[in-house]
Amino acid sequence: MENYNGTTDFILLGLFPSSKIGLLLFVIIILIFLIALFGNLSMILLIFLDTHLHIPMYILLSQLSLMDLSYISTIVPKMAYNFLSGDKSISFIECGVQSFFFLTLAGAEGLLLTSMAYDRYIAICFPLHYPIRMSKKVCLLLITGSWIMGAINSCAHTTYALHIPYCKSRAIDHFFCDVPAMLTLACMDTWVYEYTVFVSTSFFLLLPFIGITCSYGRVLLAVYRMPSAEGRRKAYSTCSTHLTVVTFYYAPFVYTYLRPKSFRSPSEDKVLAIFYTVLTPMLNPIIYSLRNREVMGALRRLIQRIYSVKV
Repeated sequence: MENYNGTTDFILLGLFPSSKIGLLLFVIIILIFLIALFGNLSMILLIFLDTHLHIPMYILLSQLSLMDLSYISTIVPKMAYNFLSGDKSISFIECGVQSFFFLTLAGAEGLLLTSMAYDRYIAICFPLHYPIRMSKKVCLLLITGSWIMGAINSCAHTTYALHIPYCKSRAIDHFFCDVPAMLTLACMDTWVYEYTVFVSTSFFLLLPFIGITCSYGRVLLAVYRMPSAEGRRKAYSTCSTHLTVVTFYYAPFVYTYLRPKSFRSPSEDKVLAIFYTVLTPMLNPIIYSLRNREVMGALRRLIQRIYSVKV
């Protein structure tokens, strides 16, 4: 079979069919993208401007918003351009860059969500130890570690994907450069890489998800022992909402990447990818802001300051 070098473009087959339904789906995705863009930017600015929110919990939340903002911006603009222009090509280098940022942000966000669950666990179960166990120094170490580990993992996967020989077909049956989808075009056996994906997914996604579930389990147990029925209700509502969003992110990711290649379906992979590339970045700022009294209080203070300046 004919091999192609690194100067050859790939073709992204995309997500939307060439029909009115495809156009409707495109409009929905763009609306979700704009909501995610506005929500995450607002969260970052609000936490930056309000000194009351300069504590570990909200520093972690601002990083989550930054990751979500970068995450969705890595994929949706290129997908929108390809759909509107009708040009589905993406250069070899662009594909590698997109893959690198996607994997970096995916791995970093997986670890950061674990740090946020740990923060809530310490705050509720060991409130007297919170200033020591979750100091700003610890918080910054957790954030830095998430970024570094995500980047190292991404470098390994992207480097592998860019150095294997590809065959004559250049059509990636996906809407972004997802490495497993790229490897279906390889002219070599990739079983070693499949084991690497299993290990990487287990470390960055499966184990963190188990850790988050255990943390929230302990939190719910502590909440159950609260004397106030109203306090228990609010805590249950908050925890269940957070767990729902976390599940939206982890479950499709884990299901997609831990399945053997023989059980994978391109159409199913694309639908599942919508959850962790588009929906979760939109839901995170909504869930973590609208259901948080301190964030809403900071928003009211900001509006009052803006109004007083105008007056």
